[in-house]
This record gives sequence, C-alpha cells and structure tokens, in this order.
Amino acid sequence: MFLHRKELLHPVNVGKPDARFGTFLLEQFGGATGELTAALQYWVQSFHVENAGIRDMLQDIAMEEFSHLEMVGKLIVQHTSKMDQTPVYDAPLFRMKGIGPHFLDSQGSCWTASYIQEGGNVVRDLRANISSEAGARQTYEALINASDDEGTKTTLTYLLTREVTHTNMFMKALAAMGKLDDPMFGNVPPDETVKLVFNLSQGEDARGPWNQEPDFDYIADPQPKGGFPPSPVNASDERPAKTTVKPKASHPR
Repeated sequence: MFLHRKELLHPVNVGKPDARFGTFLLEQFGGATGELTAALQYWVQSFHVENAGIRDMLQDIAMEEFSHLEMVGKLIVQHTSKMDQTPVYDAPLFRMKGIGPHFLDSQGSCWTASYIQEGGNVVRDLRANISSEAGARQTYEALINASDDEGTKTTLTYLLTREVTHTNMFMKALAAMGKLDDPMFGNVPPDETVKLVFNLSQGEDARGPWNQEPDFDYIADPQPKGGFPPSPVNASDERPAKTTVKPKASHPR
C-alpha cells in the first residue's frame, strides 16, 4: 500500500524564478543521477534482499527519494512559473513542453531505466548505491553553484545533505555484513592472480597502498603469457570461391 501526503518533506520556496535554471534542475528529475532513478533503484533492490533490516532500510530510503523527486518537481514548477518573462532561447524546452518537470535531463534526453543499477546481490547493490549517492551529491553541488536564489540553494543544500546521510547508511549496512572494505563477494572464489597488480602505464610510475605488499604483488614489467591467438577462419568472405570446371560434353561424330 502506498499513501501520499501532499505536504512536502522540506519547504520549497523559490524567490526569483529562472526558467533557464529550471532546465538545469531537470538533471535531478529525469537524469541519470536524479531522484527518480534513485527511488526506483532502491525500491527494486529491496525485493532481492533476505535481511529484513537492510530491506527495510532500502524501502525507507526509496520512499524518501520519491519525496525528494516531489521537491525537485516543485522547484522546477516554481522556476518555470513566469515563462512569459523569460527569453525563448533561455529555456526552449519549457516553451515546447510547458512548465514544470518532465522525464528529461538537462540536455533534453529522455529518462531511461538503463540508469538503474541493480543486480540481485545485496553487496553489489549497496556499493552501487554509494556511487549513485555520490553522483547525486555532485550534481546538487553543481546546481547550488549555478544558482543565485537563496530559497533554491537552501532546498538544494538539504537534498545534498540527505545524499550524505544515505551514503553513511549504505556504508554501515556493508560494515555490518563485513563487506565495507572486503572486495570479494559472491560464491565463486577468485583464482591465483587476485593479488597481482600490473604496471601497464609505464613512465613516472607511482606506488601506493593500492599496489604495495602485503595486499598486492607488484609486477613492474609485466610480460604477455597468453601467446598469439589462432587466426580466424572466415571461408565465406575472405577466401575465393572454388570453381568447378565441368567436363565438356562429347558429341557423336
């Protein structure tokens, strides 16, 4: 059961409408890092999780992301409410489609389900969610830096803050599973090359904990060991067709 309360989770008060900035805000409505993507991603992931606590967390955050989508939509409505005072070249998208949010990003590309990351494995999904929250946080920071309306910036700062909170929640869930800093998960163990690190970008090489013992074996001058692959065989295209010479018919004298 879903129940929608019409009051917003947090106030949205735009002081100076700017339809051009409304175009930027579409990135967080119908874009890859937007709230619709996050809400659907976390909601669908929750169906795959056996752990009741993690499942509840994903559903709670998914519902909050829908609330954020509503807030972004209200921001877009308020920023596009005075289109008559906006030059057409500043916000052509809203001139064509009307005021308010649409399932488009800031470049006018349609939202697509390919933005959603879910793979049926809770560790994989939680790690993907940390990446998703980082992308949204970065987008909100770019929006804040592009805005000169204090009411808008207050709302965007709230939304940015919630991305940090969700990231922390996902990290705590991974830590509770012992998977926060363990790169291995799943049921198939890795082979003996798991600790090898190859120096394949040579020149002014740098060393750090990402390629040092005891976690890694650094191969400074890696050599190929796979040999040459066999040549492909494509008789129909690259070989001339064989012609069969038919014997001449003999004629009786």
